[in-house]
Amino acid sequence: MRRAWRVSDVRAAEEALMRTVPEGSLMQRAAAGLARRCALLLAERGGVYGSRVLLLVGAGNNGGDALYAGAFLARRGVAVSVLLLAPERVHEGGLAALRAAGGQVVDAVPREVDLAVDGIVGLGGSGGLRPAAEAAVRLLTARRTTIVAVDIPSGVDVDSGGLSGPAVRADVTVTFGCLKPALVVGPAAPCAGEVELVDIGLGPWLRADAALAVAEWPDIEEWWPRLDAASEKYTRGVVGIATGSATYPGAAVLSVGGALAGPAGMVRYAGGAAGHVLRHHPSVIATKRVADAGRVQAWVCGSGLGTDESAATELRTVLATSLPVVLDADALTLLVDGSMADQLRGRDAPIVVTPHDREFARLAGGEPGDDRVGAALRLASWMNAVVLLKGDRTVVATPAGHAWANPTGTPALATGGTGDVLAGLLGSLLAARVSPERAAVAASYLHGLAGREAARRGPVTAPDVATALRDVVPASF
Repeated sequence: MRRAWRVSDVRAAEEALMRTVPEGSLMQRAAAGLARRCALLLAERGGVYGSRVLLLVGAGNNGGDALYAGAFLARRGVAVSVLLLAPERVHEGGLAALRAAGGQVVDAVPREVDLAVDGIVGLGGSGGLRPAAEAAVRLLTARRTTIVAVDIPSGVDVDSGGLSGPAVRADVTVTFGCLKPALVVGPAAPCAGEVELVDIGLGPWLRADAALAVAEWPDIEEWWPRLDAASEKYTRGVVGIATGSATYPGAAVLSVGGALAGPAGMVRYAGGAAGHVLRHHPSVIATKRVADAGRVQAWVCGSGLGTDESAATELRTVLATSLPVVLDADALTLLVDGSMADQLRGRDAPIVVTPHDREFARLAGGEPGDDRVGAALRLASWMNAVVLLKGDRTVVATPAGHAWANPTGTPALATGGTGDVLAGLLGSLLAARVSPERAAVAASYLHGLAGREAARRGPVTAPDVATALRDVVPASF
């Protein structure tokens, strides 16, 4: 598991650490890590000696990091030039070090640049790029110059991951001490490119309660239910799927497919698409109503269910149980008028809701906006439910105030029916007694991997994602 911290926490940790080390040590550590990564990129592209690097330098410490890194590179035979975007506030020590190493100040972007370093603004920046910086970045981007961002791409909102104007789209971001939210969530996250974390000694000084967490493969493997000699279909968990209808049978087939890829030992389907489900998944036990389905350990409700009175009855029946439930798609629409508010408030069992942005807006009364983590946390608190806010960087938020950003998302999943597969997988994890928070995080992580695997094979459809899930789920051992 990786974690990301807000600017205020990073600043406090830096101040605490700086009281224990010689002055300038942190900047030298950061600059050395930055220079190392730049040199590796140059080596991949033909060699370090004789290559041409441009530093885009604004005010503050990020500019200082870039200048000292440029001095390291210049001493290795790199032709380093610097474009000063705030000359009156440049880091004087860094500029002196660069000049002493042979670096040159330039007035415009040189014609030939092998690599550019974005040291324009740092953690304290706000708003988009100023015109001079935007023009330089636009020119380098048009030339397809490799851009390395220092700590954070300039022009992004560090804490929310929002974009309020032009920003650098880096190929690599070298960040120092810890991850920051904008590197892993929100519209800004794609601007970071590949992220490399350089340890400068902040770890012991960072608060325990990070802004958000990012799951990794070992986490998913650890949480995945294990089989043993006593395992059988009922002990593994039985998931109930109340999705689809005569009008939308595909939603039922896809959500059942997602559930079958998960760890539960049996799937019971209840709904108007039983015939379609059984043709595709003959191992499923099918009935027409939730009330007739038999014992399950968790329910998935909503995808393709419809919004008529019959659908509302099925949703009420699911909510009346004392079981964990996943509410998706039409189930979320049925909640909007408030007619089931008492049932929601009266439940002791966990609820996981899986809205995309438009569904979120109907539930919360407004779009999530740039601060997707904050928006998801507010809805989770208000609904007393785990919120899985779908998107390229899916956010999972809990009523207890925990937040996760999913690192495996892909635009290839932006096609009809993939959310149905996700809901089924999530329900299977709940039925296997995985906690709602971990189930939501693991489901989004594996769903993203399945989307990537399906995209590797060709154009993606929802059935492709359901099939690919079987290749990416951990072994149950």
